[in-house]
Amino acid sequence: MQGSLPPEAQEKLEELQNLQETAQNVSEQKQSSESALNEAQTALTTLEEIDGDSQMYREVGELLIETDYESAKDDLEEKVESLEVRVEQLTKQETRVQEKFESLQEELQQMLQGGAGGAGPMGPGGA
Repeated sequence: MQGSLPPEAQEKLEELQNLQETAQNVSEQKQSSESALNEAQTALTTLEEIDGDSQMYREVGELLIETDYESAKDDLEEKVESLEVRVEQLTKQETRVQEKFESLQEELQQMLQGGAGGAGPMGPGGA
């Protein structure tokens, strides 16, 4: 890219950079949510394998509070369900951002190649 870019191309480039940041943020959120989901699913599986009369505690801030089996199970099931929805939403958002990024990237490439409605690599009329 020699010299300065046309204002339209500069705008597209800035938009691409913003989308790249957004994609990174969405990806990090998704990864974090998937990790939390895996933890909650593992805890739920473990809970289902133990005796319902076992003494249990749940973490509340920095405290461990005694809880009963049904409450623990209900809380974990609700957490798993909520995280599944969150991961699904983030996956859809990730796809939308990626599609928009690819579309903008294509538009920018066409602009930089002088393809503003041209009929080929050399535009209408050829060389």
